[in-house]
Amino acid sequence: MIYSCQYHVIFCPKYRRAVLEGDIDIRLKQLISEKQEEYGYTVLDMEVMPDHVHLLLDIDPKRGVVTIVNMIKGYTSHQLRNEYPSLKSRLPTLWTNSKFISSVGSVTLDVVKKYIEGQKGI
Repeated sequence: MIYSCQYHVIFCPKYRRAVLEGDIDIRLKQLISEKQEEYGYTVLDMEVMPDHVHLLLDIDPKRGVVTIVNMIKGYTSHQLRNEYPSLKSRLPTLWTNSKFISSVGSVTLDVVKKYIEGQKGI
């Protein structure tokens, strides 16, 4: 299957605590990168701020964006809390339950609507 499904994803540590610094920042990027093939996504861009994470992902539509983001959050939380015990003492869970997800496209909604409408005559 050929697809092009990109999403801008943002999620934060619990209580928006600034815990994603130094070695944790570096390790988080490694963890997110290493699961790409297994989970069915490609990291197009990634920025870790002390209190939130920005990801630009291309996601296999068979998996679904929410499923993939939840898998990333679950895996990284488990790994980071095991590797950095200070995270366990500072936070009851690493991530909040919430997340921001926005689709990213190279064309506007109006262009897509016109394309769909134009298919009637074909």
